[in-house]
Amino acid sequence: MDIEAAAPLAWFDGPDGRKIAHRFLPGMAPAVVFLPGYKSDMSGGKAQALLRWAAAQGRACLLLDYSGCGQSSGDFSNGTLSRWRDEVVALIRAKGISRAVLCGSSMGGWLMLLVVEALPDVVAGLAGLAPAPDFTDWGIAPGDAAALCAGQIVWAENPYGPEPTPTYPGFWADGQKQLRLGGEIAFSGPVRLIHGQADGDVPWEISLRLARALRSSDVQVHLIKDGDHRLSRQGDIAVLLATLGELLALAG
Repeated sequence: MDIEAAAPLAWFDGPDGRKIAHRFLPGMAPAVVFLPGYKSDMSGGKAQALLRWAAAQGRACLLLDYSGCGQSSGDFSNGTLSRWRDEVVALIRAKGISRAVLCGSSMGGWLMLLVVEALPDVVAGLAGLAPAPDFTDWGIAPGDAAALCAGQIVWAENPYGPEPTPTYPGFWADGQKQLRLGGEIAFSGPVRLIHGQADGDVPWEISLRLARALRSSDVQVHLIKDGDHRLSRQGDIAVLLATLGELLALAG
């Protein structure tokens, strides 16, 4: 199948006129919706592997770039979890997706919790890949939190590229309003969490905290001992796709 033809690059007029780049592959439900991580987009290896896998399965699939990321319009410095949640929700509704499994990578694993709150009758299952809920809390040093609270940008070393990674005050402040690990997360469907124990960015214990916080009794955590944060090796992606196949069977 020609993926470029089956799921052509398109733009959706999102909230406030932002142009949200996406690829939508029609197919059987539930659709898989991939939510990238912080400063990531749908061109990554995991997203592209998922799209090819969905095409081979005849499964509906939606990839997207948040505003300010990838090929979407907007300035990354204005991005927040709330803004990106609203874009995802609007795009899911615009595509007529009535049943979906959300697959969130890193920050996307936090964002999927906010999307399911907005679309409780649509989301049938959750898959988290090195999920990072609440990282504006546990992932920010006290000194950096004080700087962000004072309106300053905080820069961190980026192990994946030459440019340092920024955290903007607006993103941090919004994140502090979206903390979810301290209470019950009201989702009762099946959940699968995959985490590398060699993850230098998001401690694998965060997946255990998330598992405890979820209301669902059908939560499984898959730990990969030598897996890093990206989990982008061929074997890691194979685990993800096998896990999604199981989750979709349960959610369907």
